[in-house]
Amino acid sequence: MGAVKKIPMRRCVGCGEMKGKREMLRILHTTEGETVLDVTGRKNGRGAYLCRSTECFQKAVKSKGIERSLKTAILADVYESLEKEIEKFAEK
Repeated sequence: MGAVKKIPMRRCVGCGEMKGKREMLRILHTTEGETVLDVTGRKNGRGAYLCRSTECFQKAVKSKGIERSLKTAILADVYESLEKEIEKFAEK
């Protein structure tokens, strides 16, 4: 008998839906104080997960879900750069 591998689940800060960790994008607040998109999902720092859609990103910005998850304030120019990066990875 083969062992069933457990899939780590994460909650989207935009829509609140639970999905597999690999299906989502991670926004990271590093120890240096930067807020970046973590494509690998392995960098050190506090993370917030989003679905791969711009709609979820917009919901998270409007409800300040990303700021709450990262426990820090985020500037408007950081949101703009994150939105451009997320559009590259968004599912069509």
